[in-house]
Amino acid sequence: MADSLLLNGIVLSSMPMGENDRRIVLLTKERGQISAFARGARKPKSPLSAGTNPFSFGTFRAFEGRNSYTVVEASVKKYFDKLSMDYDVMCMASYFLEVAEYFSGENIDETDRLNLLYLSLSVLEAGKLPRELVRRVYELRTLRINGEYPNVFSCVGCGSKEHLHTYSPSHYGMVCDDCVEPGMPGVKVSEDLLYVLQFILSVDMKKLYSFELSDELFRGLEDFVKAYWHQNIDHTFKTERFI
Repeated sequence: MADSLLLNGIVLSSMPMGENDRRIVLLTKERGQISAFARGARKPKSPLSAGTNPFSFGTFRAFEGRNSYTVVEASVKKYFDKLSMDYDVMCMASYFLEVAEYFSGENIDETDRLNLLYLSLSVLEAGKLPRELVRRVYELRTLRINGEYPNVFSCVGCGSKEHLHTYSPSHYGMVCDDCVEPGMPGVKVSEDLLYVLQFILSVDMKKLYSFELSDELFRGLEDFVKAYWHQNIDHTFKTERFI
């Protein structure tokens, strides 16, 4: 018999299979996204019952099969159970899971995505920041992990890091004052907003949510991320209807 694997991760989704089983999708540190069966997990007294629900974060012992895995043990470190106490927060958290499931892949390093998801859910659960702010930070940092984020660090024309006041949607980046052409379609970006964008995209993950924004600056961030997200992500997330 093949040796078992210890996988550290979080349950992204779970669905019933047969009378007593579940099929779950895990985002793991060791194997990226995987699909796994949990035999008997729907039985009331099953030791896998609670650990195979969405948001369950911990260590999972599994065996690798030809097309999927079989989870035989779940040691949950955090359930994120407080998220369910607020409907709007729960909907936002579910959106985070769906985004992570859509973008993550199997057998690739998804450590950053897993850390981002865990941190963002923790911030949502704590309730110290507005959930819409957490959403836009989560989306922008997700774009960074995907490698398709906007260039807000230098001019897409000459490479200058100075006098960056215009964002060009068609060039996916900032254009300095010297490279802006008359009539060029663009969005004005204040120095404060530019700093916030650079901060979110480059700061150490542990410090990602260590700031607060004025209402005006948040609206600028929201408009920017929302426009870029919908311009570049050709997918409709089911949970987005509820947030």
